[in-house]
Amino acid sequence: MVDLDLNYELVATFIVNFIHENVLSNGFKKVVLGVSGGIDSATVLDLAVKALGKENVYGLIMPYKLSSRESIDDAVMLSQLYGTSYEKIPITDVADAYFSKLKITDKMRIGNFLSRIRMAILFDKAREVDAIVAGTSNKSELMLGYSTWYGDMAAGMYPIGDLYKTQVFGLGKYLRLPQKIVDKKPTADLWPGQTDEDELGAPYCVLDSIMFLLLDERKTEEEIIQLGYDESIVKNAVKRIYGTQFKRTLPPTPKISSRTLGSDFQYPHDIMK
Repeated sequence: MVDLDLNYELVATFIVNFIHENVLSNGFKKVVLGVSGGIDSATVLDLAVKALGKENVYGLIMPYKLSSRESIDDAVMLSQLYGTSYEKIPITDVADAYFSKLKITDKMRIGNFLSRIRMAILFDKAREVDAIVAGTSNKSELMLGYSTWYGDMAAGMYPIGDLYKTQVFGLGKYLRLPQKIVDKKPTADLWPGQTDEDELGAPYCVLDSIMFLLLDERKTEEEIIQLGYDESIVKNAVKRIYGTQFKRTLPPTPKISSRTLGSDFQYPHDIMK
């Protein structure tokens, strides 16, 4: 496996400054985020508190009927540990009303819909408390498409969006997150026993190494396989990356004018003030 270890003291400082600058330059003082009880949201929660102070961080816990009791309890524990305001908003009734009406049983559709409900609630709460939504997606999820378009991908910023999942674990250890959070198997908590690595077909340490070689070192698919990585895992990862590029770009706009959104009009938001 590739050694993806980083200088986590430097990374933490950089992300704390990033959060602070992005929140303020957008005209806000606070952030809202979904707290799931997993390492991604715990890491963003920790860094947001360091950047803005606990009084400016608001967490939402949004369980569905299939959410594990452990995840809910861990989310509450983290919110209380950091002293942030939080609110528990169950989404079972609104989700099941839709699923029942359309007789939806497909797990993918259910998972995507739950993610979009949660993000709609987060943005509504952000409006209420005058805050920006902090996303909790990491680089592994974003690049593999293991995230919901306009669901958990919808956010005002991605504080850990350039960290592979294994690096998030490394950062979490540096931040001294509760051990049970660091030791927990990554899961979207969509149904009992569900784990990320089962869904993705390989451990994150393998997938992250493959992505690092492909994206950061620009090696070809064939070169990575020749290094000893399982061919089927490499091909599946590459297929996921290229097959989900649409999720990582602005919706295409036909160029009519001299300055078009997404191609010519790309100034950083703080320059426009």
